[in-house]
Amino acid sequence: MFILFGYLIVFLSVFGSYVGLGGHLGALYQPFEFVLIAGAALGSFIAATNGASIRLLLDAVPKAIRRNPYGKSLYMELMALLYTLLNKARRDGLMAIESDIEDPKSSAIFTQYPQVARDPRLMEFLTDYLRIMVSGNMNSFEIETLMDQEIEAAHSEHHNPVNAVRAVADALPAFGIVAAVLGVVKALAAVDQPPAILADLISKAMVGTFLGILLSYGFVGPFAAAVERQSVASIKVLECIKVTLLASMNGYPPPLAVEFGRKVLFSSVRPTFTELEAHVRQSKAQGAR
Repeated sequence: MFILFGYLIVFLSVFGSYVGLGGHLGALYQPFEFVLIAGAALGSFIAATNGASIRLLLDAVPKAIRRNPYGKSLYMELMALLYTLLNKARRDGLMAIESDIEDPKSSAIFTQYPQVARDPRLMEFLTDYLRIMVSGNMNSFEIETLMDQEIEAAHSEHHNPVNAVRAVADALPAFGIVAAVLGVVKALAAVDQPPAILADLISKAMVGTFLGILLSYGFVGPFAAAVERQSVASIKVLECIKVTLLASMNGYPPPLAVEFGRKVLFSSVRPTFTELEAHVRQSKAQGAR
């Protein structure tokens, strides 16, 4: 929602000030200038990316508008889930959680944490590495290497559309100049016209530069930053799982392993030690009932 609020402030500040200074909005209504700039930007984006990145970007658009799903409440659930699974594995053996990770939708443990269960990428990452741990064929160093490679691949994949959008934002002022130059060429072709007509043509040409700069720094650039924040948040949750599972594999008890995972979180979403402990106790009580 912050991005929409920011867009509103940009729009009102720019056009409100223009009107307040005595300008007329009708002079800025140049649809073909917008078509030229937006069309060139779209074409450059398509040329700089691929089908997979476009699908990722389309998937990221609603996420950039909505509230970040990776907030404190999700991390509270995730770490309570990790504690429950690791505690059960420590108490009854790793094989005890095999049925839970093979069919999470039917698991009494996973159904207690709906926010986690609704995230397919998070669930895939968690269950895949729990399954590897249950198999017992890899040590912690090998699993850590594999986790790092998967996280790096996910980071690169999610940053491809971000980089493409940021490149478009950087190019928009130049496309605005292209539109302005074409407008000036048109104006110069009418140099034999009266000054009023010539001035009108030149003012219309300048709208292209205005639109290119406004779209770049007021709208497309902030959108790229919002998508990047969502991408970073989606990677951070994987790092939290990684650190927790590796701590458990290295012999740390579940409460301490979960504390390892808590420490890697950003301060804005990191629950305090007391909050997490209370939530884990509550989850244990609910599971017992």
